[in-house]
Amino acid sequence: MSTIHTQDFKSVERKDTGVGDDNEDPENQASVCSAGFGSHSTSHLSQAIDMFNCLVASSDVISVENLLSSCSVHQKALSEKLDDRQFNLLLNCSSVADRARLLSVSSPFAASWLSVIPSEGLGLHLTAPIFQVALKWWLGLDTSGGSKCSLCPGSVLDHLSHHAVTCKRGGDVVTRHNRLRDCIVEVCRRAHIGVQVEVGNNLTPSHSKTRPADILIPNWVMGRTAALDVSVTSPLNPQTLLEAGVTATAAALTTEERKHDENDPKCCELGSVCIPVVAESYGAWGREATLLFSTHALRIATLSNKPKSVTLIDIYGRLNLQLVRANATSILARLMPPSY
Repeated sequence: MSTIHTQDFKSVERKDTGVGDDNEDPENQASVCSAGFGSHSTSHLSQAIDMFNCLVASSDVISVENLLSSCSVHQKALSEKLDDRQFNLLLNCSSVADRARLLSVSSPFAASWLSVIPSEGLGLHLTAPIFQVALKWWLGLDTSGGSKCSLCPGSVLDHLSHHAVTCKRGGDVVTRHNRLRDCIVEVCRRAHIGVQVEVGNNLTPSHSKTRPADILIPNWVMGRTAALDVSVTSPLNPQTLLEAGVTATAAALTTEERKHDENDPKCCELGSVCIPVVAESYGAWGREATLLFSTHALRIATLSNKPKSVTLIDIYGRLNLQLVRANATSILARLMPPSY
């Protein structure tokens, strides 16, 4: 129904009026808007507007008169209103867990892994079983098959695979962390930024057994060293589920605060600044990670003479591909045939 609507508007805009044509002279466009409709065109537009108004919220309802008088309505803006309405309806009829998942997967760049060009040589590929499980998990479909966790006796796998992607047995959580860390290190090197990996033991007497940084970037801010703490959290964690079901990236922001509470004292003692690099399991990233990647993307874009937007999509695509692959691998590793 929405497809018919957008096609109707597109036809009216291009053939009958020129409304939405950015290259049209404003004065000519205004005159066309006010006088360019015949009775047949007006009827056609009225039908399209009626269909549109049936699908959007009451605050987004438009009329033929408003459309003709404003001359600034574009198909993209109308399509966004339709998408927002459908998304809000989906949220309203979903459970808290599904709302948390939907808000996370719809966050900026969370779906960037789907646009990565597969390359086995570069490690940018997914095998058929991994890709199938990843898509089912991403869409909120049941991947458990009614089985129990093969590594946790007695633990039944939930249909959103929260246990499977957070289970600490078997080493999958550590593997996922290390892959993301290595991918971030590669981003830093592409930006010509020197880094050190997994440093910090025995740096101070009071914190001799701590590791203040997964990645250490010397001279990052005003001569201070940046200590990057990479971690992955799930928006389905019971501690943050209610908030994550209302606010996108709530789980990542909560983890950032916790990381600052844990690491700021020892980083201050070492003369460094703590930067939590937090990803949600569905691919949304925290505020500080977003700022970090934006800075790196600008440097890489300048060095490679490419647009920053293209570089940013590439960075998130590579990171989230590693994240999704690790999650799907963890899900597959815990599937057991149901007992009858």
